[in-house]
Amino acid sequence: MDPIFLVEAAINGILLGGVLAVLALGLNLIFGVLDIVWIAYVDLVMLAMYAFYFMVQGHGWSVWVAGPATLVVGALLGIAVHLLIISPILTSAPINQLLATGGLLFFLQSFATFLWTTDHRSVRLSLPSVEIGGIFLPFTRVIPFAISILAMLALYLFLRHTYIGTAIRAVSQDRDAMALMGANPQRVYVVTSAVGGAMAGLAATLLSFQYSVHPFFGGQFGPLTFMICVLGGLGNMVGAFVASFVMSEIIAIGGVMFSTEMGYVIAFVVFIVVMFARPGGILARRE
Repeated sequence: MDPIFLVEAAINGILLGGVLAVLALGLNLIFGVLDIVWIAYVDLVMLAMYAFYFMVQGHGWSVWVAGPATLVVGALLGIAVHLLIISPILTSAPINQLLATGGLLFFLQSFATFLWTTDHRSVRLSLPSVEIGGIFLPFTRVIPFAISILAMLALYLFLRHTYIGTAIRAVSQDRDAMALMGANPQRVYVVTSAVGGAMAGLAATLLSFQYSVHPFFGGQFGPLTFMICVLGGLGNMVGAFVASFVMSEIIAIGGVMFSTEMGYVIAFVVFIVVMFARPGGILARRE
């Protein structure tokens, strides 16, 4: 095989890893604070992708206007899910939480199918490619990667250098102690769900550059997102970031050397092997 194809695959893996990291960080942020895995998280991304699609294709909005609007849609979806689904079961048994969020997943898929059928809908974008040393880099991948890196930097600064960001990190470490110190964990939960939802809206915008949306889109990226979160250590933001690029590189290079399906098979095999060696993830959260 020509080495240039492997280099191009590695670069594409990096570009994909940026978008996967946005997905994983949003889900891991919610888990780290609420201690609940939103099974339907990627299906919120699906709804936000529909919103982005109808803004651009249905109403003729510019992608630079529809993008921020989709972040707002994602934040509102995150707040709605928290208030309607998560808040009533926050102190319930884990199995009840799993069933509730899993039921939401099937509801959203059925609801989207009822409204928009199973047709695939794509945002038609005409963007050029750049060639560097015989390697073609499409802007439909480069732009989402650049935006994802800026978004992750903004999230880091938000969590480190704002009052509410500090409160989110504190609640994720010890919610009981924060309550005793006068903080309002419920407010932190709502803000966390809004930020996680906004990250879902951002991921929806970036994925719309490359993929079509349909009601079962969550089945395409949902398992991979959860696998990345577990691999990096649930609740560990740095671990999710690292695991995103590890898995995207395995999938991209495996896809070129063998096939796309085999790339995913190799990724799952690596995941299983790592779980045997480090059950808590490669960068498991400290207890």
